Amino acid sequence: MGIEMNPIGFVSTDRKDIPRSWKVSDVEGNLVLDEAYVEGLGDIKPGQRIYVIFHFHKSPNFTERFMRIKPPVHDRVVGVFSTHSPIRPNPIGLSLLEVLGVEGAVIRVKGLDMLDQTPILDIKPESEPWKD
Repeated sequence: MGIEMNPIGFVSTDRKDIPRSWKVSDVEGNLVLDEAYVEGLGDIKPGQRIYVIFHFHKSPNFTERFMRIKPPVHDRVVGVFSTHSPIRPNPIGLSLLEVLGVEGAVIRVKGLDMLDQTPILDIKPESEPWKD
């Protein structure tokens, strides 16, 4: 069975020194979505946190040698599913970012751990603001 996904946009940032995890990042940038999705951004507000699902487009192909790895912050080898490694069987990333603003098809965010031009696959709210 194959799965096909198409990006809904991409990350835009001028920073080259991207932290390895959104948990320690203060990097700001933009999520630039295709204009076709503008209406879907109508309820995203500054201060809200959103999950961004993205493609690790610069990662090497996963092989068995990446099943156990030594993360830079550990002194031991651990299983890939215990890490935030970008080298994964399916190169999909997930970050929780703070929304700074929305203008048209662009969401200004803080907490980026994604490279410039990273393809965005989906966005989901941490909580549903329309329920609050």
